[in-house]
Amino acid sequence: MNILNRINKKLKRNLTAIMMTGLIGLSFSHVNAADIVDLNLEESVQRAFANNRTIKQASANRESAFWGLSVARRQSNPKLTWEGNGQRVGGKYYSSSNYNRSFSNTASISMPVYSGGQLEEQRATARYELNSADLELEQTLQTVRATATQLYFYVLQCRNQIEVEEEAVNVLQEHLDNVNAQFRVGTVAKSDVLASQVQLAEAQQDLVNAQNNFDNAVADLCNYIGLPADTILRPRDQLTYTKYNLSLEDCTKYALQNSPSCAIADYAVKEAESAKRSAKSGYRPTVNASVTKNITGKTELHNDITDSWTAGLSASWNIFDGGITSSQVHQADAALIRAQETAAAAREEVQVNVQKAFLDLYAAEKNIATTKIAVDRAEEDYKIAQVRYAAGVDTNLAVMDAQEKLTDARSNYYTALYRYNTAKADLDQSMGIPVGIDVNRYVTAEQNGKNAAEAREEAAITDEAAETPIANEVAPVVTISNLDVASPLPSEAVETELTR
Repeated sequence: MNILNRINKKLKRNLTAIMMTGLIGLSFSHVNAADIVDLNLEESVQRAFANNRTIKQASANRESAFWGLSVARRQSNPKLTWEGNGQRVGGKYYSSSNYNRSFSNTASISMPVYSGGQLEEQRATARYELNSADLELEQTLQTVRATATQLYFYVLQCRNQIEVEEEAVNVLQEHLDNVNAQFRVGTVAKSDVLASQVQLAEAQQDLVNAQNNFDNAVADLCNYIGLPADTILRPRDQLTYTKYNLSLEDCTKYALQNSPSCAIADYAVKEAESAKRSAKSGYRPTVNASVTKNITGKTELHNDITDSWTAGLSASWNIFDGGITSSQVHQADAALIRAQETAAAAREEVQVNVQKAFLDLYAAEKNIATTKIAVDRAEEDYKIAQVRYAAGVDTNLAVMDAQEKLTDARSNYYTALYRYNTAKADLDQSMGIPVGIDVNRYVTAEQNGKNAAEAREEAAITDEAAETPIANEVAPVVTISNLDVASPLPSEAVETELTR
């Protein structure tokens, strides 16, 4: 099956319904500080689309480029100007004159007839800048999706680590109780009690650190998706493993055709080519057409009004400008080479990023299987160590060592799941999996002569994405309204769930 078809089908199933809602004013109920919010991955991404400020910045940049194109197009329009002045005169110099007031009005209409190609290239450059701004907005959306996904997965990872450390504390507390019971009947030494207490204290410290990491992860996610930093999040998802069926070759081919960074670099080359052609316009003449109407007069003793008009063409040509145009052409040529090198580097970088994300995904996939086996064996080893210690045929150190290996194995398993899912998010971003518009279809439509709005409409994944992005008013700063140190922390909600 063709790679594009395979990925497009996957998009229709999993991405289309959720990715563009933020662009059309997705609304959420107001969340106050320290509120408890149940959230899944899709809702996190939607909130990021609706509230993240980098998207709003990209939308404003796109609108600025749109009006830049409008300015460039209007440079060829006729321009109407009017100038008027009136004067009152007096004094010895004018004593013999028969007037004491004068006035003049001049109205003119002018328009460029031929600019040597300069105005045409300015329009082309502005059009390419608008195309780039469209793709930069799409690139921003993809980055926001990937970042929100990674932040959400990190919250899940930190929550899993709390569970691991909580389990370690419970196991060590149970073991310490058993050691104390045996010490009271004289079957174990005091050193076993002390060693078990130290091990428990270290596990309790690890639990506190895990809870703090979770609280910080929640604060980062809340900030990114537009919630108060002290919101208590309760993620509804779990880190899972779903096999990825595409090959590295498939992913790389798709990325080279669909990555926004490659298309943006290509438009930068087109801008540089247009700038070079514009610089060459200095070798050519310019022609302007104008019509001028003049009314002048003197008044007081008698009126003396003059009415005249002129119409015609004016031409100018820099036969020799001291080598300025030649230097500008050479400067533009160097800028073109730089843009071409940048475009080539962008494609190389995309290939490297895809390969790195794919290899990370593959390594994490292998580690998931390995660490799952390690968890099962570590659980069995710990049970054996407990039985042997209770029977008096093994040491307390062996039990604590087995417990530490069990905690490490569980932590490694969740870490492998976390790295697999974040590598998948990195791979999607590196490949240019679309959020709002299909980059390849957009570029093709633009090359076929369609303007930016038409290209966006043809490449849009949803009806909402086809609409022109609007730069809205700046949203107010999300503030923490409750600074009471006694307010609950996000990790306290997790701890409550674990103890139920």
